[in-house]
Amino acid sequence: MSRPRDDRQDDLFQPSLEAIINPRHALVLLAGEMDWDFVGRRFGLVCSVGPGQPPLSTRLVAGLFIIKHMHNLSDEELCARWVENPYYQYFCGEVVFRHDLPFDRSSLTRWRQRLGEEQLAALLQESLAVAHRTGAIATKDLERVVVDTTVQEKAIAHPTDARLMHRAIEKLIDLSKREGVELRQSYRRVAKRAAIMVGRYTHAHQFKRARRELKFLRTRLGRIIRDIRRKIAGNPVLEDRFGPLLDLALRVRHQQERQRGPKVYSLHAPEVECIGKGKVRKPYEFGCKVSITTPVTAPKGGQFVLHAKALHGNPYDGHTLGPVIAGLEKLTGVAVQRIHGDKGYRGHNYPDRFKVWISGQVRRVTKAIRREMRRRAAVEPVIGHVKDDHRMGRNQLKGREGDRINAVLAAAGYNFRLLLRWFEQLLRAWLLILQSTLSMPHFA
Repeated sequence: MSRPRDDRQDDLFQPSLEAIINPRHALVLLAGEMDWDFVGRRFGLVCSVGPGQPPLSTRLVAGLFIIKHMHNLSDEELCARWVENPYYQYFCGEVVFRHDLPFDRSSLTRWRQRLGEEQLAALLQESLAVAHRTGAIATKDLERVVVDTTVQEKAIAHPTDARLMHRAIEKLIDLSKREGVELRQSYRRVAKRAAIMVGRYTHAHQFKRARRELKFLRTRLGRIIRDIRRKIAGNPVLEDRFGPLLDLALRVRHQQERQRGPKVYSLHAPEVECIGKGKVRKPYEFGCKVSITTPVTAPKGGQFVLHAKALHGNPYDGHTLGPVIAGLEKLTGVAVQRIHGDKGYRGHNYPDRFKVWISGQVRRVTKAIRREMRRRAAVEPVIGHVKDDHRMGRNQLKGREGDRINAVLAAAGYNFRLLLRWFEQLLRAWLLILQSTLSMPHFA
């Protein structure tokens, strides 16, 4: 794959976008403050000189990712709005207004997979750099931070034993039909009825009948697994195609309600974990743990997200401080002086334990540190906005790499949304100063 192309050109018969848009719009001001060369160098690392069609412009790709997570848009909605919004096109580097998409919707998926978490972190880094250059955040705000964890839920249905076994039966039957493997009996109709009756009997508190239907599903799933294994034995091609799904179906069949260790909660996303955060309204959440870091101070531009990282394996919060703070210092280039966390970080293994302050701590607490500890809860609304308004609440991306990518892009989208509001405030302040200057009386 060759270097990214830049096929923008002036059209002699159409006015330029600069003649159409308002130059004082917040998105135009943000585009002027962005260091697109830095983003282009980072994104260009995944491209190499060689045969093939040149990829899309790096500014176009970066602008699309920023707009998508800044305004909580799906890929389809982003493509539809990009065509009709001149400000979106200007932010992505277009010169004249375009009435068609210069890319395919699937290009977004391919670029996400190609870049990965490491290169997409450049968007989060650039958002903090723009905030620092424009005065929205100061260096002192990067030295004292708050660290907290939340759950990034996956886009899966609520897992139950009946649903998982029914889905395993359906997937095995469909795969057998596609590969030409004729089953002795499919059980499709009776399995669907049994899955429905499990829910009805459970709702009516008839648990003995529900367990009977559940046993019926488990038995039929076992029959299909054994039948497929007999039919594909000795065929390495079919064994490779059926292997992953058969392993998942076997785990679903044998897993118990209270067993310890990893379990399967979704057949299309087997990496999902069950995490309990102690919430009354939602005792268990299905996804992965994400660490969020914000300033403990009150920056002028708002509570920016300094670092975001998906943590698989449901690790203990106190054991995540080391890699999280190391990644934060690498991202910002500023050494962290004080770290504030909630009581979930008690017993942490951070090397410099005198930099870490836990809620409710009494020893070594000065007045300044006590003021900072009272501001620790400022991270909670930040987490809420990132999850509800910037696509972290329900992750649609596939696999563990999708979890890492979505966490970084959601944090970057949140920061750029704060920057838009910051530029709007600066513009209003400038207009007020200009208005007051013009309204002053002039004496001869």
